Formats: sequence, structure tokens, C-alpha cells
Amino acid sequence: METTNLQPVSIGEIVANDFRTAAVFKNNRIDFCCGGKKSLADTCQELGIDQQKVEEELKGIGKTPPNPAQDYRSWSPGFLCDFIVNTHHQYVLKTLPDLVIYTQKIAQVHGAHHPELLEVASLFSQINEELLHHLHKEEEVLFPAIKHAIANNDSASKTVIVSEIGRMVGEHDFAGGAMDRINQITNHYQLPEDSCGTYQVAFKLLEQFEDDLHIHVHLENNILYPAALRLNN
Repeated sequence: METTNLQPVSIGEIVANDFRTAAVFKNNRIDFCCGGKKSLADTCQELGIDQQKVEEELKGIGKTPPNPAQDYRSWSPGFLCDFIVNTHHQYVLKTLPDLVIYTQKIAQVHGAHHPELLEVASLFSQINEELLHHLHKEEEVLFPAIKHAIANNDSASKTVIVSEIGRMVGEHDFAGGAMDRINQITNHYQLPEDSCGTYQVAFKLLEQFEDDLHIHVHLENNILYPAALRLNN
């Protein structure tokens, strides 16, 4: 992968153009979903990361062949809506109840010695409430409007798309920011010596949930939503 054009391109666009780059950003703890609008240069400067090192890693992905199944930008918006619902929405709906229970349980049992767990439980309770509403609005309002606009080219659906996407991006920012905070206060899900089995399961699930959320939000913020907004042109 060439690095000469990385600076003027946002991180979200880099990942949208080649999903293999997502692993590089993940390994460097660089947000490519909610923070995807920033340039690589600005992000590295903010986080104190060696930009040249990241660029070399991005260049190195060219050694592995791309996966055609991950060329999400080539998919139609309607098909991408269905993929997000069947893959990421289903995962979120399946995982949220367990994580609410686990985060509350470890906060109750270990919170006296690890007070950060009280904040983790509180934050995840808010994430749970926010995402349940968010997924419902996407499945019942936004995604049908996108499909209807594609099929009928009607102005009413396009108006719904614009208003809903503005709200959805804000909700993404909240969920992503809350997970960033959980990652930070747990020292990147570092387990203490006195962690029990539930503690270990909770942290593993939180890390997996965050990884899925990054891809989920990336597909919407950086690929689906821009494509939907272009329907107005």
C-alpha cells in the first residue's frame, strides 16, 4: 500500500478503501470508526504515536492479498443494510444482556478493590440503553428509508435519511466514547491478579464487543451513511 496519499485522506477513508488497514489501526489503538474523520497525521500527533511507524505498517499490508469479501464499498447500500442487521445488530442484541449482567456482577463483587468497575458497569448500562434504541431506529426508520429512496427516488425518504443520519452519528459518538473510556480505565482490559472467572469472561467479552463495535460503526459512518447521503445528489 502506498503511503504518499495518507495524510490528506481520513483514517475512515483509508479503511474504507482497504479493510486490511483496520488491523494496523487496531494494533496501534487508533480509532477508525468514530474518529475516522481525522487524518493520520492529526491522530498520530494527538496520541503521541510515531506516524512513520504506522505508515510503514500500512505499507506492509500489501504483502498479504486483499479479501474480496471485505470490499464493503462495492456493495449496494441496501445489501449493506441487510449485512449490518444480520451480522452486527444480531451480535449486539445477543451480547448486550450478558455483558450488562457480568459488568454489574463484577462491580458488586470486586468494586471495593477495583472502583473502576463501578464506572464500567454504569457506562455499559448506558451503552445498553442507547444501542437498543439506536438499532431499533435504524431497522425501523433509517434502513427502510434508504431502500425506499433507492427503489423510488422519492424526496420524503431522502429527507428522513438526512435527519436520521445526523442523529445516528451522534449516538455512535456516545457509544464509541463510552467504550473508549472503559478501555482506558481497565488499562486495555488488563486482568488483575485477584480476577475471578466472571471477571475474566466479562473483560474478554468487553474487548470482543469493542472490536465488533469499531467495525460496525465504521461500516455505517464511513461507507453506508455517505452512500445514503449521495442519494440526494
